[in-house]
Amino acid sequence: MKFMKLGSRPDTFYSVEAVRSVSSDVSSDLIIQVKGSRYMLHKFPLLSKCLRLQRICSESPETLQRQIIQLPDFPGGIEAFELCAKFCYGITITLSAYNIVEVRCAAEYLQMTEDVEKGNLVYKVGVFFNSCVLHGWKDTIVTLQSTKAFPLWSEDLGITSRCIESIASKVLTHPSKVCLSHNHSRRARDDISCNEAESQRHRSTIKGWWAEDVAELSIDLYWRTMIAIKSGGKIPSNLIGEALRVYASRWLLNISGKVNTNKEEATASSSDSDSANEVTSKHRLLLESIVSLLPSEKGAASCSFLLKLLKAANILNASSSSKMELVRRIALQLEEARVSDLLIPCLSHSSETLYDVDMVQSILEQFMSQGQSPPTSPPRSKLGIERRRKSRSAEIVDIELQEARRSSSASHSSKLKVARIVDGYLLEIARDKNLPLSKFIAIAETIPNFSRPDHGDLYRAIDIYLKAHPDLNKNERKKLCRILDCKKLSVEACMHAAQNEKLPLRVVVQVLFFEQARRAATGGKVTELPSNIKALLASHNIDPSKPPGPLRTTTTSNIPADDQWSMSGIKTPKSRASTLRTKDARDDDLDENDMNPDGIGRTSMFKAFCALPTGPKRMFNKLLSINRSGTEKN
Repeated sequence: MKFMKLGSRPDTFYSVEAVRSVSSDVSSDLIIQVKGSRYMLHKFPLLSKCLRLQRICSESPETLQRQIIQLPDFPGGIEAFELCAKFCYGITITLSAYNIVEVRCAAEYLQMTEDVEKGNLVYKVGVFFNSCVLHGWKDTIVTLQSTKAFPLWSEDLGITSRCIESIASKVLTHPSKVCLSHNHSRRARDDISCNEAESQRHRSTIKGWWAEDVAELSIDLYWRTMIAIKSGGKIPSNLIGEALRVYASRWLLNISGKVNTNKEEATASSSDSDSANEVTSKHRLLLESIVSLLPSEKGAASCSFLLKLLKAANILNASSSSKMELVRRIALQLEEARVSDLLIPCLSHSSETLYDVDMVQSILEQFMSQGQSPPTSPPRSKLGIERRRKSRSAEIVDIELQEARRSSSASHSSKLKVARIVDGYLLEIARDKNLPLSKFIAIAETIPNFSRPDHGDLYRAIDIYLKAHPDLNKNERKKLCRILDCKKLSVEACMHAAQNEKLPLRVVVQVLFFEQARRAATGGKVTELPSNIKALLASHNIDPSKPPGPLRTTTTSNIPADDQWSMSGIKTPKSRASTLRTKDARDDDLDENDMNPDGIGRTSMFKAFCALPTGPKRMFNKLLSINRSGTEKN
């Protein structure tokens, strides 16, 4: 930190009964009052350098022995005035980055210019400011911070703008050419002495050496400084984003602890509510300023940092434009997110949910619509004719293909990553007892089916939701399970689902069939049906030794051969897909009410069992045995 000394005489100022005086053989003839403090001084040394005091004294008549001058609006207070007074007496004063702004403003107020005397205080301060302060990094930062106490004076004198220009120019310059503080210089020497690997690791830190010091500025000065840095066009966007992260960590850390986020406490009145609102307003302005400074390039700020900003925006009730801007930026790099970052607290009084699910859904919808162009479609007059000509299975295939084409804007790998993140998010929010079923399903369905090669985590989330919401009726449970694709469950998940009493019966039947079909298609070893299963089928006039018939009760002549439940159909992927979709559509009404008092379901359900190969696999045998034994115990 640089400094400059002016004057050579020792300090002779002293206080007597709250009055400041200076030791002299000549009695004082001037009393100056500055913000409640009184100074008994002499006209000659003061008036010879202060044009303002000359004019005041000449305009007021000398009615008393000592002339009284009041300076109620003096900038800088008594400290700055005393430094100016000591300079007039030739007493040694020290200028530094900490007091140069107040001394400069005080000298300007007293009009201590060259017009009054050569080498006056305004000139001396200007020399020190230009030759020393603006050349040093830390000195410039400290000086710019001190302008906050005198914003209007600093702006009029050009101190603020010149400090900002100096900081921006140093940021755009190589660190080796900048006069840094002792800590920065030592850090640079340590980095040079490190080996090549360590030097490579610290290279990004060296490039962003300025971020921590600039983060000490207040938000208005910081905003202007960052605008000047960005306008230079030499700093990479990722360094700008890192600097913003450092600033947010400095001023928005633990924002939830500073702001009352409890819904009940927020509605209660308190004596310090005004001060709390003031703090919230300051933080809100700070956050919105940070959002406005974010570089436009993708990846300039990490997804985790953007989500933290969104959480803070939710807590501080920031403007909708700031929230939507954060949502848009998060969607561009959502594959980098973590599940914990997506758990945004819900602060809405109209919702009792723990997390803001609507905000996450907006992010997902924005992610899926990136660069999406309107889908091409045939003329409306022909569209109805074409649909009537298609079977339901073919129509479903077309819908999936169109969905894949519309979602091609985001890469397939990104969708796979986001799908895993969403399933992990569903696992967390499923425990919320106040989460509506519609919102859970909406989040799950935002991700297209082809982006989920495995439905294991989705099944776990559904199971957790069913346990947390035991009051769901049969229709709600069926609606929930429609988002689940049983073909994409692992063996372990199938075993769990087959014994899950909370699942609709139709889902259990599908799980058993798909697992058996998968094993049969791979040529797995089969065994004979157990006697209890044979007896169950015989009670419904079903002979397992005969080839399986169609799932419906209509004649097989009306059903294409590929759509029948047969081994040949199962081994053909195209026929299996269309058959399973047809079965899924027809079995929507199958639930617990379709069962007889003895636990045996409708004939159509057991025809689905007969559709399996005559010899079941070991897993199928084990699952049915477990279910049967459990029924007998009850």
